[in-house]
Amino acid sequence: METKEKELPTEAATNFYATGRRKSATARVWIFKGQKGFKVNGLDYPKFFPRLDLQIIVEQPFKETNTIGKFRVRAKVKGGGVAGQAGAVRLGIARALLVSDPGCKEILRRNGFLTRDPREKERKKPGRKGARRSFQYTKR
Repeated sequence: METKEKELPTEAATNFYATGRRKSATARVWIFKGQKGFKVNGLDYPKFFPRLDLQIIVEQPFKETNTIGKFRVRAKVKGGGVAGQAGAVRLGIARALLVSDPGCKEILRRNGFLTRDPREKERKKPGRKGARRSFQYTKR
């Protein structure tokens, strides 16, 4: 039985793929070397993420690695809310940048872009109003 070794990208490779997740959002991210543009679910990212803080979150991996304008980004996001989707896109971009250039791992790791945020919504428990909140106590 033959074992398939994972092929590392060559210098000629121009597109890179990675997956990012946060809360219940999942982002599939492709970056293309030497092109410009940034689309999320077919829309320009300022239209998809109208809040400025979410736009800053999504741009962070490019700013820290000084690669703004060197890649075209195409992302497909589903699940969760806009903040979770922005975090998922950021993780996907950081992982794709790592695949394209393993030398930027230290910068991405130091800024926390490669760490998946493990916080998920806690489930509602039986006999309670929410995950932890109880019903109001009445003495009489």
